[in-house]
Amino acid sequence: MKKFLAVALSAALVAGLAAGCGSDSNDAGSGAKTAKVIDVDLTSEEYAFGVDKTQPELLDEVNAFIQKIKDDGTLEEIFDKYFGDGEPTPVQSAELDESKDQLVVATNAAFEPFEYMQGDSYVGVDMEIAALLADELGQELVIQNMDFDAVCLSVGQQKCDIAMAGLTVSEDRKEYVTFTDTYYQASQRLIVPSDNTKFDDMTDAESIAAALGELDSSVKIGVQQGTTGQSYVQGSEDLGFPGLDATCQSYKSGSLAVQDMLHGNIDYVIIDAAPAASITEAINEMQ
Repeated sequence: MKKFLAVALSAALVAGLAAGCGSDSNDAGSGAKTAKVIDVDLTSEEYAFGVDKTQPELLDEVNAFIQKIKDDGTLEEIFDKYFGDGEPTPVQSAELDESKDQLVVATNAAFEPFEYMQGDSYVGVDMEIAALLADELGQELVIQNMDFDAVCLSVGQQKCDIAMAGLTVSEDRKEYVTFTDTYYQASQRLIVPSDNTKFDDMTDAESIAAALGELDSSVKIGVQQGTTGQSYVQGSEDLGFPGLDATCQSYKSGSLAVQDMLHGNIDYVIIDAAPAASITEAINEMQ
């Protein structure tokens, strides 16, 4: 991930990190702990957008749009902005006005690189897709930023038209939304303090899952509230996760979970792979 992600995130983290990380370190010469991502996919998931069930015509339009940007290379260009050398395009939200023809998008702008804030602008893979989708539909874009676990609910209650928030397709979420075709293959990954070597020699998901399965409730694993990471720790019949005996500690964002881990309040963090990379790079860049 590129440095701009670290810069964008650093302002939001600096106060907490300065307060808690300054003298906690085992990292030689740094004066502060850092984090690392264990480079093994724990799961295999698909991201899609969640459309209001009462708008089947919107579902058809979004699916056609997804196919269009896949075919013409636009989707790959957007990915390059956040996973390669491209330059992000900030997105502005209009004010909600029911008298206008608007596309109202529910998101949680604390899930970089898919959606996050850069000043007053929205940035990220999903936000750029949202802007292009609104243009395609000839509508004004309105972005509603909310807690992650409220995103699908707000669409299910017809408060928003579509959820665009790094959503893993799941049966539970289908209670509230109709999922579009998928646009991204995702996975969960484990974040640990950089001086932790417990998982260093493990090269497959089965080994890491077995090691995590041996943990008891004295071990705390941080997750972003309402995400697949929480389902992985707590268990989910829907997603096929048996769950762990470790204590699950939920946070409003993955960055807060990693910050708390580096403060020594929890042991590990589990979150989607792309946000895991963005968060650890941003925090480590500050050390």
